Amino acid sequence: MSFLRRTTLSRYLLLSAMLALVFFISSFWLLPQGGVQDCGSVWQPCLSFYHQTPETPLAFGEWAEPDGAQPSLIKECPSQSFQAWRLLRHLKSSMADDDDVLLEPYLQSWDELLNFMESLGTMVSLFSQKLKEKVVLIRELSLKHSGKEAHGKRSPPEQLQTLFGLKKRAYRSVRSMVEAELREGVVDFSRRTDSGCRTLLRLHRSLLWLKLMLEGLAEGPDADGRFKTPGELSRDAYEVALAPHHPWLLRQAAELVFLALPDRQHFLQLVCVRSQAEATPTLRIIIHALTPLHAQTQRILSEHDMLHLP
Repeated sequence: MSFLRRTTLSRYLLLSAMLALVFFISSFWLLPQGGVQDCGSVWQPCLSFYHQTPETPLAFGEWAEPDGAQPSLIKECPSQSFQAWRLLRHLKSSMADDDDVLLEPYLQSWDELLNFMESLGTMVSLFSQKLKEKVVLIRELSLKHSGKEAHGKRSPPEQLQTLFGLKKRAYRSVRSMVEAELREGVVDFSRRTDSGCRTLLRLHRSLLWLKLMLEGLAEGPDADGRFKTPGELSRDAYEVALAPHHPWLLRQAAELVFLALPDRQHFLQLVCVRSQAEATPTLRIIIHALTPLHAQTQRILSEHDMLHLP
């Protein structure tokens, strides 16, 4: 065999091996594919008890930063699936209950975050399906549980409570889901299961990764006037939020994703701005909305010793 043919064959085998590795790793990790749709479709129904209200762009005044900085309005970005105002609307709805997180608005926030991630390129999309499956799984568990409730034997007063929405559904919120799954014995602290709690924990860790990455994008340049690249920021966030929970092979595959991320300007376009000066206030508003949601979920999981479910 000639040297040229051997070289071509070697490159082909190397490329095939890398693609096989990426697809293999995508069965474990988490990240958005194919223009994620909001719930309410045949393929992605909302939790049965959750009713959406019409959506309109969100005034920045509704999400003021702690220092009071308020741009005038979050813009509608034409010709793209991710909309920052829609994400903020869902984040605000998810925190409507004191000391709890409403589950369907939380999942709708993930629908929008998946749209954001899906816009980052093909390499990220190879992993995104796993995250989307986690969102769908929690919705399926809710529908399955609602079906059991509908066919279960109940006393008339209990039936009337459910009919008029007075009885709390098991998957209405993070806290109610945790308590219901513990009560029914579906959470296993020693082995992997498809419980809503374990699935939520994986989403929770990924939410921290995204939040830390956005915090990096909101920062100014370093002492030398250089901005960190999105790949560098994603790697830094990954080391804190996800790497401690991933095996070596998965961490190596993540490096391929960081190398393939688009430049900073692409990220700015996703939030409909043209410069870092315009982007920083917008990103801080999003971070300011993500922070209490992550903290509240962390608190609930911690109260029930669920931060290290296998």
